[in-house]
Amino acid sequence: MRDALAPLTEALFRQAEADARAIIAGAEEEAAELIAAARQQARTILARARADGAAQAKVDAVTERIHAERRARDMELAARREALDELRARSAAAVRTLRDDPCYPRLLDRLSALARAAGGADLAVKEQPDGGVLAEGHGRRVDCTLGALAARAVDALGAEVERLWAP
Repeated sequence: MRDALAPLTEALFRQAEADARAIIAGAEEEAAELIAAARQQARTILARARADGAAQAKVDAVTERIHAERRARDMELAARREALDELRARSAAAVRTLRDDPCYPRLLDRLSALARAAGGADLAVKEQPDGGVLAEGHGRRVDCTLGALAARAVDALGAEVERLWAP
């Protein structure tokens, strides 16, 4: 019986081998397709990541440039403030030397008259230790000290003071 079934067994074995080869070939083809699709997806992701990285680098560069410009502007403004403060200090020191001038008493008289003219004749005028006068009374105050006059003179320069730091 075995001999009688041998051709059938052999035919079934060949069919099983053919089916197995077909399944393996299909699986290999499907695996190749999956690998190709995965590689394409990886290329797409990589290209998108590169584009995103380049865009972010541009944003970062702009942000850094803006920060650098702000720091430079802050430094420039600090230097201008320093120059203006130096001008104020030198001006105040220069006008205080007027106290040693023989004409200083006449200057005090003139400053007292200006203070009364600005604030009223009833103001009490007092000479100040740093020079000049301060007039006060009835909720009014007129500062004609040498330091205040020097500060007002510097303020009056307005935009002209920018010539100190202009090239």
